[in-house]
This record gives sequence, C-alpha cells and structure tokens, in this order.
Amino acid sequence: MNINRYLRNIGLLAVVPGVMLGGCATPTASGAGEGPITIASQGSFFVGGRPVTAAGQFDATAAPNPPTAGQTYWVDQMYVQYQIPVNARKYPLVFVHGGSGTGRVWETTPDGREGFQTIFLRRGFPVYIVDFPRRGRAGYPSFGGPFGQLDANQQIVANRTGQAGREFAWSRWRLGPKYPDVFPVQAFPMNAVDSFLQHLVPTVSDDREIISGALIKLLDKIGPAVLVTHSQSGLFGWLAGARSPNVKGIVSYEPGFVFEKSVLPPPIPLFKGTQPSGTPITPAEFAKLATVPLQVVYGDNIPKQPIPDLIADGRRAQVVTSVMFTDALNKHGGQASVLHLPDAGLRGNSHFMFSDLNNVQVADELSKFLNAKRLDIR
Repeated sequence: MNINRYLRNIGLLAVVPGVMLGGCATPTASGAGEGPITIASQGSFFVGGRPVTAAGQFDATAAPNPPTAGQTYWVDQMYVQYQIPVNARKYPLVFVHGGSGTGRVWETTPDGREGFQTIFLRRGFPVYIVDFPRRGRAGYPSFGGPFGQLDANQQIVANRTGQAGREFAWSRWRLGPKYPDVFPVQAFPMNAVDSFLQHLVPTVSDDREIISGALIKLLDKIGPAVLVTHSQSGLFGWLAGARSPNVKGIVSYEPGFVFEKSVLPPPIPLFKGTQPSGTPITPAEFAKLATVPLQVVYGDNIPKQPIPDLIADGRRAQVVTSVMFTDALNKHGGQASVLHLPDAGLRGNSHFMFSDLNNVQVADELSKFLNAKRLDIR
C-alpha cells in the first residue's frame, strides 16, 4: 500500500494536514507518560578517547580563527548521558544506538511519545545513553577535508563516511517492502517518517575495538550493568560482554553476531550471493560471553524465504544466523534465546521496535527478560 493511502486509511493525514510523510506530532495524552518522575541525579560525561595532533605547525597568526595545522584534538571518546531515579534498581541499563544514529533514538519516539529512556526510568532503572565514538555528541574533528583513521604517527588520514538514505532505510528497516509502499500491518509511526530521517547522521569508519573498548571503560566507571544494543551496536555489545566482568546481561535488537574463530559458520546464502555469518573471537572470549544471560529480539515483516531485495534478504539471513549463535552459546552452558515479537503477539514491528507505536509492549518484553534473569532487583 502506498504511504499516502496508508496514512489516509488510518486517519493520520487528517491529523497532520499538508504533510506527505508527517512531521513530529505533538505528544498526546497517551504518550505523555504517567506523571512526574523523581530523579536522584543526572548528567553527562565522556569516557575513553585519546589526543591526536594534526600535521604541520600551529601558527596563530595565519588566520583570524586558529587553523588546524599543529593543533591537538581529542578523538574516539564516548559521550554518555545518564539519569538515576529515586529508589533505583541495582543494575543500570546502558542503551547503545545503531548505524547512522545517535543515542537520541532511545529518548523520544519520532512522533513524540516516551522512548525507552523514560519508560525504564519509570520502572526504576538507572538509564545511561551513549553516542559512541565518532558519532553525534561524542564528536569528531574535521581536518579541512577527508578525515578519520590515524596512521602510525597519529596523523589523520582519509577514510569514508556513509549515511542511510530514505530508500535504503525503507527496505532495510522495514518501513515497507519498497518506497513508498507500506506493509499492511505496520507498527512504525508512519506519520513521523520525516522526523525519524532527520535524526540520521553519517557513519565515520566505525572501529569495533574502539567502540567496544569505550563501552568497557564506561562499565569500569559505573560498575555492573545490562547492555541494550541495536543493529550495528550488537557486535560492540557482544565484544564488551566477552571481555568485561561488568556486563550482567545483554538484550540486542536485530544485531550481527560473533562466533569462535575456529568454528565460524560459512556465509549464509542470499537470493544472490552470500552474507558473512559473523565476526570471529577467541574461544576464551566466546566462553566468557556464554556466562552472560542474553536475548536477541526481532520484529515483524522479515522474509521467510530468499527474495530479490537483497537489503531485506540480509535481515532474513541474520535470523538464520541468530539460531546458530544462540545454539553455540548454549552448548557452552549459556543462557541465550531469540524472541520474535510476533510470537509474543506483537505485530508489524520495524527494525526500530523501541520507537514503534507499541513500544510500551516491546518494553514489557524487555522487562520480562530482566525479571526472569533477576536483573531487575533493587
């Protein structure tokens, strides 16, 4: 179904007249929460990172604004914002965004309802939201042209950037089978697609070791916690869980996977070509990850058989891999499971299920996992 016809059928074009995809809707009473929240403390800080120096010699007389040459900058730090409620539960939740995004994705839904940040504050959890290194408020300096990776002398060298566009996002993140069509059952707030697309940022050659290392430094600072990851950041969460004693649980929404490097499964067949099954890690790291209770969560409208749309087909291949991943962990004595939201009675969920119209019910499933693993104790 075309996006405009879909919005008209559910009454949203009438609510937001003159807007094709919709702006950010005003929060309604149903999205306004359950009243005030008492916060014991809140703030923000940075962890990780290191200083680098641009090539050349600094000359303050060269221009009214200091030039880049010869200056020292911080890079690869992680930005962290936090809120801790009164009578907080023992283990904080650390929310980690995925590709093309920032921590904003956990704060408020595109159409103005409460996001997981506020939902879980109401449920008594300390909440930490990160912008991981080279992204969003973590920042990254521009050096007057291409920027990114560092050479052996800590000098900036060129690399690539990338950002998801509307057409890629529509298929990969399951707003519909192909722009501008919408799935018949769709839980994403389709009246706020433009607001959602506005939050996307470039991906600046993300480095898994730097990002997972920053997560570990964060846990060194705040102590034991539960990681809640999404998509691209799933890998970073598994690496942190495999290397840090402070990861007490992981819930990951539609991530990639890790395997022991000696038993890495072969690539998963697609309609055309293949998709790598995962990232290899050491046997000791995999065994450590198996000690962490974890859950992988998928939404709806994922193909069950290979299809020509390779963007969507890649998500199907990911589901196939998730079974191999959890089975491998459980053979090591792990507590790993896969949850498909339709099996819990939740229909139409997109890749961003924590922003969908039923995000409170999605949050309920996370709460069930935390309760079953005794990760919600006070």
